[in-house]
Amino acid sequence: MTQSLDFLAVAPTVAVLVAVVAVLMADVTWKPGPRVWGWLAGAGVAAATGLSALQWAEHQDAPELFFSGMLAVDGFSALAGLVVYPLTGLGLFAGWRLVVSLRRRGAEFVALVLLAGAGAHLMAASANLMMLFIALEVFSISLYVLAGFTRERVDADEAALKYFLLGAFASAVFLYGVALVFAATGSMSIYGDPGSFAADLPAAVLPDQGIRSFLDSTVIFRPGVLLAGTALIIVGLGFKVSAAPFHVWSPDVYQGAPGGITGFLAAAAKVAGFAALARVLTVALAPYLPDWAPAVAGLSALSVVVGTLLAIAQTDLKRMLAYSSVAHAGFILTGFVGGADAVPDIWFYVITYAAQVIGAFTVAAVVSGESRGRSPLEAYVGLGRRSPWLAGVLALMMLGMGGIPLTSGFVGKVAVFRAAVDADYLWLVILALVASVAGLFFYLRVIVLMYMQAPADAPETPAAAPRAGLGARVALAVSAVATVVFGVAPWPLLDVLRDALPF
Repeated sequence: MTQSLDFLAVAPTVAVLVAVVAVLMADVTWKPGPRVWGWLAGAGVAAATGLSALQWAEHQDAPELFFSGMLAVDGFSALAGLVVYPLTGLGLFAGWRLVVSLRRRGAEFVALVLLAGAGAHLMAASANLMMLFIALEVFSISLYVLAGFTRERVDADEAALKYFLLGAFASAVFLYGVALVFAATGSMSIYGDPGSFAADLPAAVLPDQGIRSFLDSTVIFRPGVLLAGTALIIVGLGFKVSAAPFHVWSPDVYQGAPGGITGFLAAAAKVAGFAALARVLTVALAPYLPDWAPAVAGLSALSVVVGTLLAIAQTDLKRMLAYSSVAHAGFILTGFVGGADAVPDIWFYVITYAAQVIGAFTVAAVVSGESRGRSPLEAYVGLGRRSPWLAGVLALMMLGMGGIPLTSGFVGKVAVFRAAVDADYLWLVILALVASVAGLFFYLRVIVLMYMQAPADAPETPAAAPRAGLGARVALAVSAVATVVFGVAPWPLLDVLRDALPF
């Protein structure tokens, strides 16, 4: 990798930021309404996606460091842009009725979603731990505000406050971990770039040779400081992906946040958090794989057990999906024990799960209301008769999350479990398989409620069927198609991921 300044390295982020400024300035100056906000946001997301594709074309086989080694432009970061920005657009589609209902405040809402997308991409592209922290804060602060954006509800305020307080604590833990890693290695750069310095300088005085380079060339006789820093970094990012025992915020936040944005909140957090975790663990700290892999395996085991058991007891769909996301974080973490070779499998799982969770939360928003928080399971009784389209999509999302064959969820589980078996973590795979079977209970329960149960006090005139807006229908269609296509024919996406990854 080399080191230089290049506009292409930050072009996707700049495109989104231009869209943010345009939305806010247009609202202040002309007050044009939601349609114009949508076109401006869509143009920014489309431009960022196109520029990420250009990064892929130019740097997939020629990775480089830019801006004094702060940003990496490679297949990994380009792929993150190709996932994050369409996901941002999908999140806006899913929550567009909420945007319209917010009236003048809708422009701020759109801007925050775009900023969260930019922060998520920067997290995946960060080649320096300090840059990663800055990107993490841009991403997280946007989500804190979005979680409590509907200020008229107490549970939304509670969700935002819990998310903010616990998130600030997790960020502090992450930052302390960065400090310990710096103390142990003398660097915060994941790769380092000594080639940019004078060739005649002694190697010992080269400033910042990078964490990976340092660990490859140096024997640390007392690595306690490094391992402590690694543990704190895992804790900080484990909070973002809602891995147990750092998951306590997710049920209340998912339930209290406005229904129209909860899907984006859940999906983006998984994509950004696991992208950052993959680059830090499998690149910077790859030499210490035997040390951190057992800890990650422990988090994985705890997450699948806690998430599955607590999801069974829920009577609210959004809380059930929150605990389900804890279990899915555990399933994804099983792939990390395979090291860098498992990164393509991890990405496949994260991409397909993000589509499923957006689809599921979009149905919840349509049924219970885009600005409301709670979504009791009773509301889904008989949904198959009242709204076959919504019930069909939600049933497909439940089957995908449950890992039923011919869905993308099945392929994702097989991929990460295979990586764990290859790394001699058979016990972890057996535990995850048992949890997957147990998890079918709460996924199938939703399907049973929709198709096989009628309300005990059904009125003579049935209630009106919930109607999805155009944006929600687009989000649901994309989620459904992705779940089926990547379940029936996963190889094109897997081949693309394996060409771009690992790093």
